[in-house]
Amino acid sequence: MDTKEDKPHINVDYFEDLTGKIATPEGDRVDEIGRRIRKLREAKGLSLEDLSNLTGFEIDFLEKIENQEIHPQLGTVIKLSKALESAFGRLVSGVGDRLYSVTRRQEQKIVSRSTDLAGKKKLYTYKSLAPEVKGRHMEPLMVELKEMADQEPSVHAGEEFIHVLDGTVVLRVGDEQFELEAGDSAYYLSTTRHLLSARNGKARILAVIYGE
Repeated sequence: MDTKEDKPHINVDYFEDLTGKIATPEGDRVDEIGRRIRKLREAKGLSLEDLSNLTGFEIDFLEKIENQEIHPQLGTVIKLSKALESAFGRLVSGVGDRLYSVTRRQEQKIVSRSTDLAGKKKLYTYKSLAPEVKGRHMEPLMVELKEMADQEPSVHAGEEFIHVLDGTVVLRVGDEQFELEAGDSAYYLSTTRHLLSARNGKARILAVIYGE
């Protein structure tokens, strides 16, 4: 499950108090997703060729993900989690060990980024809001979106709900396109071709993804 800001219709400071900004951590924290994918693949006795056959992804692409040269978008992670018979959240933010989660603003941690296919341009930054909950089927995320000119839409199993916190979000679903302002929301089946990006510069959303 790879920004002049338009003036929002509601007070962004209210959401700022609730959520805080996605801050850049000291240094550039190494993504864990690639390592988790490799570890799970090897534990199942699968080769990269096997995983390629299961997902339709090129071997070179999978190898770059595992070597963390490319950070995959969530739709790619969802496809990989299904092929590896693993919970989507396990690959994104790890295995939880609690029955509930209360996440304070200052406790939010960046769990993933996604890049373009060259591994150079950052497209999304994700913060997990409930990584401690075990056996979870939904993944709530704070997501910072960048502008994307030529990115391919995503199609994968699951459902998604997004709520815009600030900035302007361009949402493409199927053949339709919408511009969403702060306070707007959308719910769609992930099996429909979809793409999210910031209208100008960057935008921030709350996303809840069901990837089973």
